[in-house]
Amino acid sequence: MEFQFPNLGPITPELIMTGIALFILMADLFIKKKEALAFLGIIGTVIVVYYTLVTTAGTTFGGMFVSDGYSTFFKLLFLINLILTILISVKYITVEKMNLGEYYAFILFSTLGMMIMASARDLILIYLGLELMAMSTYILAAFIRNDIKSTEAAMKYFMLGAFSSAFLLYGIAMIYGTTGTTELKSIATYISKNGLIGNKTLILSIIFFVVSFGFKIAAVPFHMWAPDVYEGAPTSITAFMSVGPKAAGFSIIGRVFYEAFGSFHVEWSNILLPLSILTMVIGNVIAISQTNIKRMLAYSSIAHAGYALLGVITGTPEGIASTMNYLMIYAFMNIGAFSIVIMLRKEGFSGVNIEDYKGLAKNHPLTSAMMLIFMFSLTGIPPTAGFIGKFYVFMEAINAGYIIPVIIAVIMSVISAYFYLRIVMYMYMQDPEQEITLTTSPAMGLALIITTAGTLIIGVLPSFLVDFAKRSIVGIF
Repeated sequence: MEFQFPNLGPITPELIMTGIALFILMADLFIKKKEALAFLGIIGTVIVVYYTLVTTAGTTFGGMFVSDGYSTFFKLLFLINLILTILISVKYITVEKMNLGEYYAFILFSTLGMMIMASARDLILIYLGLELMAMSTYILAAFIRNDIKSTEAAMKYFMLGAFSSAFLLYGIAMIYGTTGTTELKSIATYISKNGLIGNKTLILSIIFFVVSFGFKIAAVPFHMWAPDVYEGAPTSITAFMSVGPKAAGFSIIGRVFYEAFGSFHVEWSNILLPLSILTMVIGNVIAISQTNIKRMLAYSSIAHAGYALLGVITGTPEGIASTMNYLMIYAFMNIGAFSIVIMLRKEGFSGVNIEDYKGLAKNHPLTSAMMLIFMFSLTGIPPTAGFIGKFYVFMEAINAGYIIPVIIAVIMSVISAYFYLRIVMYMYMQDPEQEITLTTSPAMGLALIITTAGTLIIGVLPSFLVDFAKRSIVGIF
């Protein structure tokens, strides 16, 4: 049989990302000033963004890998998350005494895994992308090597991640045993041709997938790792994990459940619906009692996964588009909030206790104003982007008939105002207990400009993002 060289066009962004990550890993041996590696990472990522936008739609590797509007949307989200993470890391990793070049390489490798997941049309390739992302993130979580909490966070993340991977592999094995294929479209075709709708083995494999994917998006009851890992990991990596891996998890949920198991919508929506409600309720309720802002944002992240799941559950292209829109908005407002947390970190002062924000507005009014915008957006108060994200997800869920879950989601959003606006109250209505100095840098300033602008512009002019998300799924689902 004659060997045919695969078409590398659709996989060009991933190839470039691989080259940049390897180049930074090698350059670390010769470059003493690690800020230069951050600059290289950002320049390289901008190049990848360009090729992501211009790459022609198509498939390669026998249909296992696809470049389409859906994958392009998620890749842009991952790359925005990567750029913002690098910007907020430049000063922070020096303060934490973990100024090592491989830090940037592992962030790039993790993002590469996410990009592969978004384009994977085969369960085996999904697993490979997931493991590349996960292994890199485990290492990044333990990057503060002299901090026992960081090591503990990585160990918990690794152990629970291993169970998640095992469930995914069990599900893949059952799918292959039933259908004889791991390619998503072929699975859907086999189910249709052989009348396997309602097949017990396939439903069990779907349950295994829900367990695995639920871990990646920190959905209840698979959320237990999130608070400890978010608290113990370096804050810049916590910001990175709260957006990238979560969005990657949603990308494969959409790809697998819509493409391979579209005919099982009733079954998987009935599984995901109670998870969505539990995730919203538990995430918001437990966040109320948190005094550590990283743990509070961890439970907040769990709650937002519940909101985003509402769009997936609808089973409609418009529903998944609303989830995609929500995740892009979440990237701006959540990384913005973590950026402020990083600014309070300095030698001998962690800045992660909520009471550390007392009186911040008196000495740092601009920083406080930006934190106020992010807290309002996370709550869902107009005219911020967070309101737009929730509005479209809730609207699509109502259109699909999920009225009671939306009512619960609205109630939970009202409850969330307590712990988000508590920080605003501390900043503006309390006197400072000590003089607060901020750790700033030009890179951090640029990250805050981007996140603040994104949160406000999308809130006022949302149509361009909403239309982009809808165009991304045309002809795919």
